[in-house]
Amino acid sequence: MADTEALRARFARALEGARGPGGGPDPLPYADDLIGRWQEPQRHYHTLTHLTAVLDHVDALADHAADPDVVRLAAWFHDAVYLPERSENEERSARLAERALPEAGVSAVKTAEVARLVRLTVTHDPAGDDRDGQVLCDADLAILAAPPSSYAAYTAAVREEYSFVPNDAFRAGRADVLRQLLALPRLFRTPHGQEHWEATARYNLRGELEMLSTPTPPPA
Repeated sequence: MADTEALRARFARALEGARGPGGGPDPLPYADDLIGRWQEPQRHYHTLTHLTAVLDHVDALADHAADPDVVRLAAWFHDAVYLPERSENEERSARLAERALPEAGVSAVKTAEVARLVRLTVTHDPAGDDRDGQVLCDADLAILAAPPSSYAAYTAAVREEYSFVPNDAFRAGRADVLRQLLALPRLFRTPHGQEHWEATARYNLRGELEMLSTPTPPPA
C-alpha cells in the first residue's frame, strides 16, 4: 500500500524545487488531485505503487538528470490521465500538466519541459543528449528488470487493466509490444540502466514472449 502522506511530501518538494520556495500556492491540493487520479478504479498496474516505483527510480538516477525536480514532476503527470481503452493518455496527461503547473507557480519553460517529457513516454525513445528524457524513460521501464515474482505481478496487473480485450487479441498485441521492445538496440539509456537493468529486462521480455507464444490448451 502506497504511503499517501509520504507521496504528498515528495510532490511538495519536487514542486518547490522546480518553482523555488514560496513561489506559488500550497502544493498539497495539487498533490491530492494527482493522488486521487492515480487511485482510480480502472487502474491495476498504473497505480500509486507504480508512481512510487518510478519516483524511486528517478531518485536513483538523479545524478544523470539535468533537472531532477522537473523529471520528478513529469513522473507525477506521466500517467495522471489513464483509461486503458484510450490511446491518447500521454497527450491528455501532458495537457493536464500544462494547465496545472503554471497555476501552481511553475515557469512556462519548466512546464513545457514537463509536458515534453510526459509525451516522450509514448515512445520511450529519448535523444542521445536528452538526459532528463533518459532518466524518465528508464525509470518508467525499470519494472521490466524486476525479479521474477514482481515481473509476474506486473504482467498480471497489465492483463487485468485490459480485461475487456479477448484473450487471443491480448496475447497477440502484447507479443507485438514485446517484440518491438526486444528489437530496440538498448532498452535503457542511462549508464546505470544499461549496467544494472538491460540484461535482466531482456531475459524477462524473452520469457514472457515465449509464454505468450505457447498455445493455450483447450479446457478439459
